[in-house]
Amino acid sequence: QVQLVESGGGLVQPGGSLRLSCAASGSSFNIATVGWYRQAPGKEREWVASISSRGIPNYTVSVKGRFAISRDNAKNTVYLQMDSLEPEDTAVYYCMAVVGRTYWGQGTQVTVSS
Repeated sequence: QVQLVESGGGLVQPGGSLRLSCAASGSSFNIATVGWYRQAPGKEREWVASISSRGIPNYTVSVKGRFAISRDNAKNTVYLQMDSLEPEDTAVYYCMAVVGRTYWGQGTQVTVSS
């Protein structure tokens, strides 16, 4: 069983930055693929970024070069550094972990607006 708790969302102006954190419980974090999805109003949930147990990151095209995913296995935490934010990045961001099955956090709101 894995529980995920996100933090770090908020309101930011276009061009600004935010860092999301996701703290995981359980002893399987270091072998899990972890990542972030987001869901904007009226849209389906979409994959944003993920990082393998060996630390290999992958990104959706729209955030490549602006977002950076990282993990700290000692702290059971995954991060999403988001720079050069755009209004189109506004969404609820969800942390996920895959260890046999997929686990989800409760989500954190990110709003990019002037």
